[in-house]
Amino acid sequence: MAGSLTDGVIISGIGQSDIGRRLGRDPLQLTVDACTAAVADAGLTLADIDGLTTYPGASMAGKGFSGAGVRDIHDALGIRPNWVAGGVEYPGQLGAVVDAMLAVASGLANHVLCWRSIWEGTAQGADRRRGYGVGAGSRAAGQLGWQLPYGVSAANLAALQIRSRMHRFGLTREQLAQVAIVQRRHAALNPRAIYTEPLGLQGYLDARMVSDPLCMYDCDIACDGATAFVVSRAEHAVALDHPGVAVEALDCAHHDRFLWEGGEDIARLNSRWSTIWDRTDFTADDVDCASLYDGFSVFVLCFLEDFGFCGYGESGDWVADPARFSLGGELPINTAGGQLSGGRLHGFGHLHEACVQVRGEGGDRQVDEAGLVACGVGGANSGTTMMLLRRS
Repeated sequence: MAGSLTDGVIISGIGQSDIGRRLGRDPLQLTVDACTAAVADAGLTLADIDGLTTYPGASMAGKGFSGAGVRDIHDALGIRPNWVAGGVEYPGQLGAVVDAMLAVASGLANHVLCWRSIWEGTAQGADRRRGYGVGAGSRAAGQLGWQLPYGVSAANLAALQIRSRMHRFGLTREQLAQVAIVQRRHAALNPRAIYTEPLGLQGYLDARMVSDPLCMYDCDIACDGATAFVVSRAEHAVALDHPGVAVEALDCAHHDRFLWEGGEDIARLNSRWSTIWDRTDFTADDVDCASLYDGFSVFVLCFLEDFGFCGYGESGDWVADPARFSLGGELPINTAGGQLSGGRLHGFGHLHEACVQVRGEGGDRQVDEAGLVACGVGGANSGTTMMLLRRS
């Protein structure tokens, strides 16, 4: 299947809606804006789309966590698909894109529209950001049953991950700060980014703690926005007015428990099980830039290790030199600002920026000759790693 993905599938179109902290706009309209932009970018019409898939789907709990499901877009755009999928299960955030690739590679569809929309900024209002939970009158069960009674949030679990790395590997806050500082610098070159004002080391160190040692600048930013892709048969590349984006390699391995704090090693993400380099002749040294999930800053460290850009436990020292992963450095990371400054668009935002870089459309933030881009997405309980390259 890896060969058929490489040879038979491209990401032909990308699109995004307006992105903002609290746009106050209808989430379905944001989703429609992103979807129609992606279809037009692919050189197609809505009548050409014969597959639909999304993450997480309209049934996902959480205020503003989903803007539109498959039924919403199906009806709003009048699409008549031959293949449909959509939901929240593994492989998580990019699962919809993976499903679309598999559907096209297997001949179930020719052009699949997939999207992820979110409107947490507006839905949650002006108060402090809310953690995950259950509805009124409901009883926490499963994973939440072990967490909510103790007031546990994702930030608490990320703080445990940071603390573990401090004890075991000597990670310092000064090292971790460089992730947020560099990404803020990149965000200043992205006109869609939420926060663009400069961030320095002292500003990071003085910031409000969310869950010690994790501070507010270590956390992604709730916002409103939608991102969409069209996944097409590879031969459609000749009809594009821009390079197609090919999937050189893909991995969704997960060998651990889905409970973050109940896994084998809280210092790591499930990306540690990735065997992506067994699926390609490229190596980590060939990667031109990387788009790495940063729901919390420490996740970037995990992905650096799991992709093999540095050894296990060495990522703190690796990021201590900010020039190394800034634009112009050996491995620019999260060139649009990531979720820490660009906004929480989930893995779809990271994949969008990876495609922008492969296509050479990054403008002031474009990496020179970004022909091979690594994209790693997911937290502790789901994930996908991809290698993307240009196909004309």
